[in-house]
Amino acid sequence: MNEIIAIPIAATLAWLNFVIIDIWMGLPEAPGVRGAKAIGKSIEKRGGDLGGGYFSGNIVCSPDASAGTLLASCSYYGFGGPEGGLIAALFVYLGNRMCADPGYAGTTGALTITFIIWIASHFGITANYFIVGIVIAILTIQGLYHPLSSKLIGKMAGKMNRKVIK
Repeated sequence: MNEIIAIPIAATLAWLNFVIIDIWMGLPEAPGVRGAKAIGKSIEKRGGDLGGGYFSGNIVCSPDASAGTLLASCSYYGFGGPEGGLIAALFVYLGNRMCADPGYAGTTGALTITFIIWIASHFGITANYFIVGIVIAILTIQGLYHPLSSKLIGKMAGKMNRKVIK
């Protein structure tokens, strides 16, 4: 498939995969691991949404669905098939336990993106496009402008009834 078409599709699927899973698992509600609270408060001070800040802090401090999506995409590519994504899910699960993260967002993200890549590969959108796609997806949340991205996450969290617990 043409890269001009495949990369935006893969980026959109990867973005939806990690953002929906991380919100559903409650990342915007509270800081789940050490360091996430400081990042959330810092983003809020700069005009962002506290829930979106906690979301970003949780992503930075523990392997959540963004990391699971990236690692599964790389492993799927490296192993040449879905077994790579399953191996990545195992390592993300172990990483969560080492971070004392009580959740399963990273493992869930790795498993769901493995399935998504498997389906998409039947249409010519292979794992290499998802590697680029998730890097773009993470950049939109973590690398461009935190106050704006945190407000978007905060709005999505509100629609999913996953707003900050005060």
